[in-house]
Amino acid sequence: MTMLIVEDVALLLLDDRSGRFAGSSALTPVLGGAVLVELALAEHVWIEPKSGFWHTAKVHVVPGTPAPVDPLLLGALGVVAERPRGPQDLVGRLGKNLRDHVVERLAQRGLVRREDATVMGLFPTTRWPAQDVRHEQELRGGIELVLGHGAAPDPRTGAVVALLSAADQAHRVLTVPGVPPREVKARARAVGEGDWAAKAVRDAIAAMNAAVIAGITAATAAGTS
Repeated sequence: MTMLIVEDVALLLLDDRSGRFAGSSALTPVLGGAVLVELALAEHVWIEPKSGFWHTAKVHVVPGTPAPVDPLLLGALGVVAERPRGPQDLVGRLGKNLRDHVVERLAQRGLVRREDATVMGLFPTTRWPAQDVRHEQELRGGIELVLGHGAAPDPRTGAVVALLSAADQAHRVLTVPGVPPREVKARARAVGEGDWAAKAVRDAIAAMNAAVIAGITAATAAGTS
């Protein structure tokens, strides 16, 4: 089964039983980062390194390459092609409103199933519990070789681990026999060191958290004035 990196990341973040996402507050940049790294691995985009204080890193489309066949990647490439943008900007743009689309794709593949319900009989909610876990088990097996046995990750496995680490979710959603969660976290972070997409995700999450804290601080100050 050929899967996109963004589908693998979403599958690992979805709890098999509850059908709910772990780290939902970081989901937008994580999914956007997964799409961006997929484009980079397929050589559809390249990153212009930061060249000074006023010239940040920018992502560009590689000219002359065949367009992606997958419509999700094709749409994402169109966003990149609009104008050069920084990776942190792009992961937010590419991840916006992507969650529902990705889980629908997982459902179409038969990997999860949709369960609609209401909370307190009033508020609609949707869960996506596991339907067929074979691909996820295979994916986890490859990750276990990397984080549990020191195997060198292939580019796709390395990207998945790096993105989960960037969202501070690797040690929460990945279980490696004989390795405590804090060590899983450290090993996953080591895999992600130097991964520019993972850094963009971390920066985007940090910016979101800073904005939330600033909003709370402002609201608190206004309430006490």
